[in-house]
Amino acid sequence: MTVATTLDAAGLRAVVTGFHEALRGHREVLNLLNVYPVPDGDTGTNMSMTAQAAVNALADLEDGAADDLAAVTGAVAHGSLMGARGNSGVILSQVLRALCGVVGEAGRVDGRVLADGLAAASTAAYGAVGSPVEGTILTVVRESSEAAVVVADDGADLLSVAEAARERAGDALERTPDMLPVLAEAGVVDAGGSGYLLLLDAVLTATDGRPLPEPPETPAAAAPLVVDRGAADHGLDGGRYEVMFFLDAPDDTVPGFRDAWGELGDSVVVVGGDGVWNCHVHTDDIGAVVEAGIAVGRPHGIRVSDLLEEAEEQAWVREQIASGAGEPAGEPVPCAVVAVANGPGIVEIFRSLGVHRVVAGGQSMNPSTADLLAAVEAVSADEVVVLPNNGNIVAVAEQVDEQTAKVVRVVPTKSITEGFASLLEYDPEGTADANRDLMGEAAGNVVAAEVTVAVRDSGSDAGDIATGDHLGLSGGKVRVIAGSLIEAASRLLDDLLDDDHELVTLIAGEDADEASTAAVVAHVAEHHGHVDVEVHEGGQPLYPYFVGIE
Repeated sequence: MTVATTLDAAGLRAVVTGFHEALRGHREVLNLLNVYPVPDGDTGTNMSMTAQAAVNALADLEDGAADDLAAVTGAVAHGSLMGARGNSGVILSQVLRALCGVVGEAGRVDGRVLADGLAAASTAAYGAVGSPVEGTILTVVRESSEAAVVVADDGADLLSVAEAARERAGDALERTPDMLPVLAEAGVVDAGGSGYLLLLDAVLTATDGRPLPEPPETPAAAAPLVVDRGAADHGLDGGRYEVMFFLDAPDDTVPGFRDAWGELGDSVVVVGGDGVWNCHVHTDDIGAVVEAGIAVGRPHGIRVSDLLEEAEEQAWVREQIASGAGEPAGEPVPCAVVAVANGPGIVEIFRSLGVHRVVAGGQSMNPSTADLLAAVEAVSADEVVVLPNNGNIVAVAEQVDEQTAKVVRVVPTKSITEGFASLLEYDPEGTADANRDLMGEAAGNVVAAEVTVAVRDSGSDAGDIATGDHLGLSGGKVRVIAGSLIEAASRLLDDLLDDDHELVTLIAGEDADEASTAAVVAHVAEHHGHVDVEVHEGGQPLYPYFVGIE
């Protein structure tokens, strides 16, 4: 095959689609590199979904625009931004946006442009992170860009620059455990950096035709965690999510595709013919139903609706109308609040505290920039405060302000209990800036913690963790490893409470039974008699208890 010295619009499209293909194939491998033992939005999934959004944006280009480099770079930049999920997805979107910005301005991709684009990508990646940590994707991107600039300064061509960048990136990735002790302890390299290498592999594939790397064999993945098992309480049948897309696929592949969807959900509707199909399903596994389409053809125009969130919203509106209170979410105010949460009880509490719109999300379920932007645009206010309520969603929320004419400020809440506390200082008549400052101060006065179950073997400062252990966490660290839910919650509170604390807020999830909660409350009464305990039914999945200490 002829080696390309430059890439045009078609070449850049090939890079992006190849990158997404590689991420999709390596998704589980990247997820397994996650060293944190709790349920979370894993790196492989978040990077793959972010790249999928860029591919979708390319597919939506009008006829003729697909051959216009400016249109292609614009689509990739915007699509990846709006589809960014989780910290790794936000960093990836910044890499793609910066790279596309340099390419779009230059009007081509050659050795010099690729090197400058990677340098810009490194700067943007570091800028997307409040406290950059070496030994992560940031290091891998930076070192690859430095190598690319050195050879480009010597006049190297596209292939040589790409190979230099890939070689240095691979070397940097292998050294990530030397820079980040948690990686060394787990015996793995950084997951985000591993995903970034696939972007450079895709550049090399588009340049000289070499195949994309095959994913290594991995142990059988654990069964997908069900994000919300409370849908039936809201009158929903089947899966929580409604997924719809158009599918370009040969007619003879559709029966098998329809059968695959039948295993993944219900309310399956697949209509069309002559290679074009309109597809609809209710499911709990969005990724699997999209991948079933990719296996036979090209899904496009993908739309996902959270049926539980819609049902809760409708039930809330009906309740308000029936009580004569009107529809609070629709009442115009100078400054509104959008919060991220999961669990019917938590949603109800947020609304009672003045939140105007709740976006479904949390651990293992990271909303995209587009999800948050839609909620911001939906509220009747010119200024909006966003409560991410999860550390993996803060960076995504911070992208929203640039995408709207409204003033959007983020209170960087990393837990549900921080979100609750912040709302005690919320003033709907105030400005977003003033609310951010006051609400942030209130959130900072809470000691947040949670109890969950380990989903993988791992190590920690508290000791070795085995799958199925009950974990008590606070401040991003595992504080307690226990054999039961009651033990984990009780020991966690013993570890965190001191004489200055007066109140514990305990938010019970769907996996916390009344007897366990009563035992934890009794433990606090016996051993910390000066502390009051408030219990709320949150109904959240995966985390039996969210804890707030004040």
